[in-house]
Amino acid sequence: MTLSLFSEETPYQPLAARMRPQQLSEYLGQDHLLAPGKPLYDAISQGAIHSMIFWGPPGVGKTTLAKLTAHHAHADFLTLSAVLSGVKEIRAAIDKALISRQQQRKTILFVDEVHRFNKAQQDAFLPYVEDGTLIFIGATTENPSFELNNALLSRARVYVLQALSDDSLSKLITNALTDKEHGLGQQQLHITDEAGNLLRQAADGDARRLLNLLEIAADLVAPQQTLTADIIKPVLSQSLRRFDKGGEAFYDQISALHKSVRGSDPDAALYWLARMLDGGCDPLYIARRVVRMASEDIGNADPRALEVSLNAWQVQERLGSPEGELAIAQAVVYCACAAKSNAVYKAFKAAMADVKQSPSHEVPLHLRNAPTQLMKSLAYGDSYRYAHDEPDAFAAGECYFPEEIKQRHYYQPVPRGLEQKINDKLKHLAMLNANSDHKRYQD
Repeated sequence: MTLSLFSEETPYQPLAARMRPQQLSEYLGQDHLLAPGKPLYDAISQGAIHSMIFWGPPGVGKTTLAKLTAHHAHADFLTLSAVLSGVKEIRAAIDKALISRQQQRKTILFVDEVHRFNKAQQDAFLPYVEDGTLIFIGATTENPSFELNNALLSRARVYVLQALSDDSLSKLITNALTDKEHGLGQQQLHITDEAGNLLRQAADGDARRLLNLLEIAADLVAPQQTLTADIIKPVLSQSLRRFDKGGEAFYDQISALHKSVRGSDPDAALYWLARMLDGGCDPLYIARRVVRMASEDIGNADPRALEVSLNAWQVQERLGSPEGELAIAQAVVYCACAAKSNAVYKAFKAAMADVKQSPSHEVPLHLRNAPTQLMKSLAYGDSYRYAHDEPDAFAAGECYFPEEIKQRHYYQPVPRGLEQKINDKLKHLAMLNANSDHKRYQD
C-alpha cells in the first residue's frame, strides 16, 4: 500500500534526541555531581528533589538531567524556553501546576535559557516555588550570579555542569554506533581512531554536537562501512569551538589571556590568544585589551610595551587579518616578557579614591594661571617658581597639592625595569625637598 502524504508515521528524531538517557545510570559525564554517593545523585535517585539551577555549556545534559529528575520523582514535567515564552506561557504553566497540586501530584517546571527572562518574569515564579506549587529547575549557559535575580537564586541550588571529557565522548560514540534500537547499530558501522579524535575535537565537550556530526557522517556511507578521517573532515567544514562572544566563556578566556601576560608566560598567553581568535573573537577587541595590559601590568617598568601594543592595534585596523593578528601576537609576547609593574595602576586608583572622598579643594594661588590683569591683582600665580629656572630644573621644596591635603605619595615604583631608575630619581628629589629652605606646606 502506498502511503499518502498525510499518513501517520513516527516523526523523525535526530540521533541526539534518540540517544537521550532514559535512566540515571545511562547518563554520561558530571561524575563530580552524579557519581553514586554524591548529594545530587542521591537526591534524584531517591526522588527527594528541590529547586535547582543547572549552569554549564551547551550539550552537556542540562535538559536531560531535568527530565531524569522528574522521572525519578514521578513528577509532571513542564518545560518553557525563555527564548520563546512570555507571560502568557508562564501563566499557563503555573495554572497546570496548580491543577496538578490539587490532584496531589508534584510538578517540575523546567525553564531552558532562564537567563533570558527579565526580572519581572523571573519573579513570577517565586510565590509558587515558595508555597510548593512547583519545583523550579532552570538551565543556563551564563553565570547565574550575574544573570539571575538574587531572590530566585536564594530559592534554588546552583549545580555547575562541565563540558564532557574525551572519555565520555568516546563512550557516547560507541553507544551510538552499537545501539540498534535508538542509535546507528542497525547500520553496523565502524570508526577509525583518527576519525573518532576528529569528532571529539570538533564536539569540544558538547554531546549534542558530537551526535549531530556523527549522524551526518553516517548518512554519507553505506551499512557496514568504516567512518574514516576522510569521511569526517568534510563534515567539519567550519570552526565549532565553544565560544560565546558575549557570554561566560568570552570573559573567562580574556581573563586567562590577561593573567597569562601578567604572569609572564608568553606560551600560555599565545594559547589563549589563539583560542579567542579561533572562536571568532574580534581581533580589535583583543588589541584594545592588550593596550590595557600594557598600562595596568607593565606601566613605566617598560613604556615600550604600550607603544608596541598601540602599533599592533593600528596594524590590525590598517591591514586586517592575518597580518594584524600576527602583530597582536607580537604585542602579547612582548607584554608577557616585559618587566612588570602595577605601580601606575595602583597610584591612579589611590588618587581617584582620594578625590572621591575629599572636598573639591581650590587650586592653590601660586599654581593658577593669570592671563588677565584682574587675575594678577588677585595674586594668581604669585610666588610660583618656574622649575626650569631652578638647579636641575627642579624647584626643591615646592608643593603642587592643595594646601588642605598637602603632600600625597600615590606612585610607588617597583625595583624592576625602567621603574628602578625612576625610583632612584624620585628618592633623590625627595631628599632635595627635605633639605630645601623653600618648603611650601609640605609634611
